Amino acid sequence: MKKTVLREYAKLIARKGANVQKGQEVVISAELDCPEFVKYTVEECYKAGASKVTVQFSYQPLTKVNVKYQKPKTLGRVEKWEEERLSHRLDTLPATIYLVSEDPDGLKGMDQKKYSAAIQSRMKVIKPYRDKMDNHYQWCIAAVPGEMWAKKIFPGVRTAKAVEMLWDAILSCSRAYGDPINNWEEHNAELRDHYTKLNNMQLKTLHYKASNGTDLTVGLRELGEFAGGEETTLEGVKFNPNIPSEECFVSPKKGEAEGIVYSTKPLSYNGELIDEFWIRFKDGKAVECGAKQNEELLKELINMDEGAAYLGECALVGFDSPINESGLLFYNTLFDENACCHLALGRGFPETTKDFEKYTLKELHEMGVNDSIIHEDFMIGTADLEITGTSFDGKEYQIFKNGKWAF
Repeated sequence: MKKTVLREYAKLIARKGANVQKGQEVVISAELDCPEFVKYTVEECYKAGASKVTVQFSYQPLTKVNVKYQKPKTLGRVEKWEEERLSHRLDTLPATIYLVSEDPDGLKGMDQKKYSAAIQSRMKVIKPYRDKMDNHYQWCIAAVPGEMWAKKIFPGVRTAKAVEMLWDAILSCSRAYGDPINNWEEHNAELRDHYTKLNNMQLKTLHYKASNGTDLTVGLRELGEFAGGEETTLEGVKFNPNIPSEECFVSPKKGEAEGIVYSTKPLSYNGELIDEFWIRFKDGKAVECGAKQNEELLKELINMDEGAAYLGECALVGFDSPINESGLLFYNTLFDENACCHLALGRGFPETTKDFEKYTLKELHEMGVNDSIIHEDFMIGTADLEITGTSFDGKEYQIFKNGKWAF
């Protein structure tokens, strides 16, 4: 891939994604796959005015080794220096960039029960810091190709070619060709138009129905608001948290979901794929589930904590989205969730509440915003998905017809 194109993509991430501010610190998390692109991103952050850029690399094979050999207590412990780092981030609120490239099956064969228990233990310390930082800093998740990820999408293609093909797919779906900044200004305006129409409907419920068996009704909150694309911190800084992004989303009301839903794409969770699964909800809670691949891992996910069995997000994406029309299955939630409609188990978004800044986090949870240590999206969109919305005053609206926006 041409360096000029990659530098423009790095610029998009730094300036439109994280929107790094003058004098702000930046933290970049990345796998070891594309160090040269990480360098480009670091440079673009400095050009945007960053005072300091810190890169944290991770490596899936090393994660597997640590999980195998560390004792559960050690694996689940947050060291003092780690907590001091969290405290520093709470004080300085660095812009945070996540460059994802991991192998969808990179942690296959690992002791998932041990790993999940460690995450649960660590999040008891980490989550309070994250809760205090929410809506006060910019963050952005974007993608770069990893060799194993590329080979998963393009099997039978030599590695270098597969990586090049994945670069092209990432850049196309991320609207990074041509004038990326202008592309995203236009895209944000389109998403804003969609969620404004949804909010004007004042919806109380969403009913999902498809020929694959999906028949689910989800309750929404009276003060709930749809959002999409560009977000704004409480300090007034705009940013795009996901590149790409095609969704209009809202956090539903905890305890109000009835029926069954079937997945339509694999879910990559903890470095393994869960596929061909279904979940049944009663009184808002996932009470039954099944999967052809990794059913036990799905159950681990649903039982991570009390809130993991409840919905935290309803996201609407047309089946004719650019990502779906690419014809590729990315095996990566960042892309596959933006290919079609999806739901998320776990933590909801307090900011999808009208005037949310006037309420405490506890009050927002009492209003029905779900809380959990996890937030995991899974795809449910089909070519024949119908979504009907009912407003608080009893009016019905056709939201989706034949998998696409009906308005």
